[in-house]
Amino acid sequence: MIRNISIVIPIYNEQDNIKQLIEEIRVALEKKINYEIIIVDDGSDDNTFEVLNKIKKDKKNVIIIRHKKNYGQSIGLQTGIIAANNKHIVTLDGDGQNDPKDILNLIRAFDIKVAFMMVIGNRVNRIDSLAKKVASRLAFQIRKLLLKDITPDTGCAIKLFRKKDFLQLPFFNHIHRFLPFLFNTFGGKILSIPVNHRSRSNGISKYSNFQRFLVGITDLYGVIWLRKRCVLPELTKTNKNLKSKETK
Repeated sequence: MIRNISIVIPIYNEQDNIKQLIEEIRVALEKKINYEIIIVDDGSDDNTFEVLNKIKKDKKNVIIIRHKKNYGQSIGLQTGIIAANNKHIVTLDGDGQNDPKDILNLIRAFDIKVAFMMVIGNRVNRIDSLAKKVASRLAFQIRKLLLKDITPDTGCAIKLFRKKDFLQLPFFNHIHRFLPFLFNTFGGKILSIPVNHRSRSNGISKYSNFQRFLVGITDLYGVIWLRKRCVLPELTKTNKNLKSKETK
């Protein structure tokens, strides 16, 4: 059973959402599991950083990291994961659409005996516009055709995996859209479980469907190239028995 997790949340201009999200995490997890929250402020130009500093004064298990400029969600994830003090990582969006109550469900579904594993949410009742739902379904069909990726909801931000597994993957910007595919490419196990999805209470989405489409097409060719070029070597039984130094 997983006993310690690092919750990594990259955010950009979420001054009106982040305080409520952190409180919901506390309510969902307090006295049930040991956790730290790593907030990566990806160059926000509103009052997000000021709000975070006020929160930090009252909560010792909240770590705040700030980028000098906006680099994007994947680089925000990478920054937070590298800084994590625990070997199991949970990722969430900072807009409050992911429900922190689902974190414990991910933990229950995670098999610690599997060497390379990811549990990812499946937003079976998405609270999104029709256009976004259609775009998501189209993206799924394209990934299924070109990548043989049958993960039903790759775009779901709530995920659980080991820090060391993530750091073994070839990193590129927008990797967060292809994590299940990459885990599968390197022989990992992907498990999708139903999760809650909520409407955004404040602010607006940072990307349009058209922006996602343009970036996604370019990235598709990139990950196809990566699949052909990257290899995760298998170790002999002797090497597998060697103990490596890990964080708690």
